[in-house]
Amino acid sequence: MDPKYQRVELNDGHFMPVFGFGTFVPPEPGETPLPKDENGKVMFDTVDLCAIWEAMEKCKDAGLAKSIGVSNFNRRQLEMILNKPGLKYKPVCNQVECHPYLNQSKLLDFCKSKDIVLVAHSALGTQRHKLWVDQNSPALLEDPVLCALAKKHKRSPALIALRYQLQRGVVVLAKSYNEQRIRENVQVFEFQLTSEDMKVLDGLNRNFRYAVMDFLVDHPDYPFSDEY
Repeated sequence: MDPKYQRVELNDGHFMPVFGFGTFVPPEPGETPLPKDENGKVMFDTVDLCAIWEAMEKCKDAGLAKSIGVSNFNRRQLEMILNKPGLKYKPVCNQVECHPYLNQSKLLDFCKSKDIVLVAHSALGTQRHKLWVDQNSPALLEDPVLCALAKKHKRSPALIALRYQLQRGVVVLAKSYNEQRIRENVQVFEFQLTSEDMKVLDGLNRNFRYAVMDFLVDHPDYPFSDEY
């Protein structure tokens, strides 16, 4: 990462900011984001991921995209792309759920070994949307260890969680609709966590996933059954 310009160089020579802001557009009235069949099961399609990647490579060649990457890929799926005969471009990034309760350490190490940037979504533990998240799941930003470090550094628990990712070499997406919180999140560049702080945060990992998406568990490309 380039601390001066707060960016990371991708394996195709382009750059990505190390910190980004996410937004969410709710479905239009009457729109069904997850269509179901007559038995109430979610209807999904199946595709050849390698064929999709080849189509994305053509988009890059046509100038329709500067860089191309993937999301929610596990190691096996990444290797499938990387080992594909005739591969023209490697994925520059893999965007996955990543936070202190699911620090993705093994996937992060693998991505680093392949010069693929890991991008964290749900870095603050998600907004607990009923469609995706069990409402009984633990609230990350209320974790006592995270709150104690926030008090130590005179920062919010959210800033501690975001700073943790940046110091691990993870690009972070922080989604918020609140102007004050967005302004606060930019303060992530104004302080550092100590090595001991990082070890403490590493210890919070429980391999807990908020967005399990178990309604897709029968899909042949469901990525979360593998260890990482």
